[in-house]
Amino acid sequence: MRLMVFDNKTEMACIAAEQASRAICAAISERGQARIVAATAASQFEFLDALTKASGIDWTKVEAFHLDEYIGLPVTHAGSFRKMFLEQLVAKTGIEKYHLLDGDAVDPVAVVHEIGGQLAAAPIDIAFLGIGENAHIAFNDPPADFDTAEPYIIVKLDEACRRQQVGEAWFDDISQVPTRAISMSVQQILKAKEILAVVPDTRKAQAVRACVEEEISPKVPASILRRHSNTTIYLDWKSASLLNSALQRTLAKDSQVLLSS
Repeated sequence: MRLMVFDNKTEMACIAAEQASRAICAAISERGQARIVAATAASQFEFLDALTKASGIDWTKVEAFHLDEYIGLPVTHAGSFRKMFLEQLVAKTGIEKYHLLDGDAVDPVAVVHEIGGQLAAAPIDIAFLGIGENAHIAFNDPPADFDTAEPYIIVKLDEACRRQQVGEAWFDDISQVPTRAISMSVQQILKAKEILAVVPDTRKAQAVRACVEEEISPKVPASILRRHSNTTIYLDWKSASLLNSALQRTLAKDSQVLLSS
């Protein structure tokens, strides 16, 4: 796993978008198409904006999946991740082939099976992630299921995760936040050829420290990223602020460091 740190979110987003663009263009060059996974949350907006402005990507040759969605939340709600997916990615690129997780469908299990089958039909070239304040990836809250091979699963959201959504102003209070969601599974995320996680802001510092320094464990879902051979985590100095002093000194000198599992 590679860590990279930047002075501000704008610079971080631009460099991350350059890496993402190269991966997408390489896949299109090699196979005529690229398959991507995109997180759509507040922490990803600068990155997605930079990515959609990148030159040279033929978005008609990109197939996109998103990570997760609340169960019971309509697409018109400000906190709906498929609403963000449509606004932040689809509308800005004209991408034609994309898959939405219909969280307010009558039968969410059927959605899991249908979109999961489409996701598993071919390899994912690159997955764009965030890391939650409780160290979740997608909606895999601790203790996360590290074992299931199902592409998407239905999960129960923990209180820390739900309070994060209130803190980001998507909901007025925790009673409005759904308690269940559809989430891409941990094992499915790890199947991506490349993973790029954009993790800014002080509120993510504790999760970043746990991801990097604590034991790889379902109690710290993001820690599993250390077992992926091609993961880059993009930080700003706020989100990197609780890393141990030796690692911070290394990042201050080189702005990036490789970590072994």
